[in-house]
Amino acid sequence: MQPLRRRWHDTAGGLPATFWYLWAGLLINRAGAFAMLFLPLYLTEGRGASAALAGTVVGAYGAGGAGGVLLGGVLADRWGRRATLLAAHLATAGLMVGLAFSRHLAAIAALAALVGVVHSMPSPAFVAAIVDVVPEHRRSRAFNLQFWAFNLGMAVASLLAGLLAEASFLALFLVDAAATLTAAVVIGWKVPETLTRARSAPPASGQRTARTGGARGPRRPGLHTALTDRTFLVFVGLTFVLAVLTTQTSTIMPLAMRADGLAPSAYGAVVALGGALIVLGQLFVPRLIDRHRKDVVLATSTALLALGFGALAFAGTLPAYLAAAVVWTVGSMLAAPPNAQINADLAPPELRARYQSVFYLAFPAASFVAPALGGLSLQYLGDRHWLIVGALGLLAAVGHLLAGPPRERRVADLRHGQGQHLARTTAGAGAGAGAGGPG
Repeated sequence: MQPLRRRWHDTAGGLPATFWYLWAGLLINRAGAFAMLFLPLYLTEGRGASAALAGTVVGAYGAGGAGGVLLGGVLADRWGRRATLLAAHLATAGLMVGLAFSRHLAAIAALAALVGVVHSMPSPAFVAAIVDVVPEHRRSRAFNLQFWAFNLGMAVASLLAGLLAEASFLALFLVDAAATLTAAVVIGWKVPETLTRARSAPPASGQRTARTGGARGPRRPGLHTALTDRTFLVFVGLTFVLAVLTTQTSTIMPLAMRADGLAPSAYGAVVALGGALIVLGQLFVPRLIDRHRKDVVLATSTALLALGFGALAFAGTLPAYLAAAVVWTVGSMLAAPPNAQINADLAPPELRARYQSVFYLAFPAASFVAPALGGLSLQYLGDRHWLIVGALGLLAAVGHLLAGPPRERRVADLRHGQGQHLARTTAGAGAGAGAGGPG
């Protein structure tokens, strides 16, 4: 019994109740977000759209997602995390009902683009709220549990989507709307606003402050701050490479498996294996990585991704693909906690959600670049495509080792500035209390 308690504490202990309500909202959100997985099939079979038109509509959903992460970051820092999460979930539920009963393809395309926006808005707010409420020394565990919930929810969503799509496309959208509404109820009922904690923190060292007195002064910190933060952008660039690698599984790998004469069920087995490994093994990751530097963990994880995908150059059978999937999935599992933690460490408290939104842009960008360039590469280079992917990953692994030390110095400077601000605030409060006392 004692070892079980110790393992639970190492994995999930010491996290505040607000985190668990956020975690539950994320899990329900992901488990219920299944309608858009079958959007191409719904358009072609349910609405008679051509494959080209269906691709255009799905592209509109993706474009909306790129805008949604930026909008969500700005709103979460201005309105608040809770307000942004509620607005996004309620809007998603309403749009899903609209999609369920829409008949005209133009209306469906417009609604799909709007769904892309509101589907992506919660991501920066979720992570910013987690950073607000979870102590720094517990964040690695919190982000590990967040990644686990995301993948568990997606696994449930994939299963439910297949069952509902066979029964009724109308039910697919309406159940999705109901699940999204349930997540909104959990957040609205149990999650307080956490932005006030971030606003009480000091401006980051070296960040520009607001204009004062009408004179021409420094610009107010905002989205442009994240977009011009070189240390942060190097990290985002390395994350983009990681996203390009992981996106191979859903974009280029199915084409390679078909070229090798493997059936669609073989592709399903590879994807299912990766999901099962994450659901079963992700909770054990913190104990493996907590004692190691984040840049070393990220370099190791990216190297594993590179080796796993690079090995596909020599794969031609299902067992070979499954073995490679084990390698790259372990790499993804190791990368999730330090990736999120570094993102949180580099973000000034008053700009947490904006930094999250810029970070999340790496993923829709990778979803465009990976199939666009990967398809050409596979067509003209064949299996050598996977050697290029592997080499790109190994270069990114070296990049993490080179970028790690200056990044840690930047984080130390941010913490030092916040510590000095806290000391000044405490001293000022003590002096004020003394001045206001009887004399």
